[in-house]
Amino acid sequence: MIATLLAMQQADAAFPSGSFAFSNGIEGVAALPYPFDRDALRRQAEIALRHRWAGLDRIALVRAWRTGDDLGGLAGIDEDVEAANVVASFREGSRRAGRALLTSHARLGTSGADALKAAIARGNLLGHLPTMQGALFRALGMPEREAIAVSGYQAIASLTSAAVRLGRVGALEAQTVIRDLLPEIAALTAPEAIDPGAPLESFTPFLDIAAMRSADAAVRLFSS
Repeated sequence: MIATLLAMQQADAAFPSGSFAFSNGIEGVAALPYPFDRDALRRQAEIALRHRWAGLDRIALVRAWRTGDDLGGLAGIDEDVEAANVVASFREGSRRAGRALLTSHARLGTSGADALKAAIARGNLLGHLPTMQGALFRALGMPEREAIAVSGYQAIASLTSAAVRLGRVGALEAQTVIRDLLPEIAALTAPEAIDPGAPLESFTPFLDIAAMRSADAAVRLFSS
């Protein structure tokens, strides 16, 4: 039961993880001269889940969870995440979100958080989000599969929340998108669905281009 409760706490939108500052490309998509409704949001969220989160964040988180408190190993994972994020705003967003999550855990007294902060301060770690999630969730005692589920849920929730804040869909429409994708997240957490040795990869060209266009906008609500 405690594993479930830990996962609920970390996935809670009220947890100060810093994710509210990032749309992960949705702001750029919503600004394009095309219809953007619940169905469009669902398509983009599914693409992001399958072709970015599953091949990049999910694999990096699993590696970090299994690496534990080995700072050298975590540094290598961080470098791979940096290289796999080809869009500058996604790279920067991942680092900022990871460091925000780490700051909250350090203030909460999570085991190992201070050592991770010190490693970042020394320049030995970049602090990417999936790396920090894997290390911190393991330190909390959260099982690997629950840790993956939290990450997957947050990836979708950040997209839907951004769409709501941009005024493109309603809150209930956003919740139907999350509900529809929960089985996909559950399937992607299965041990047989994960190859931790696979190279980190991401291929979401539409979201990537939209994010790059948004980065040059004179006014924007989100950092990515």
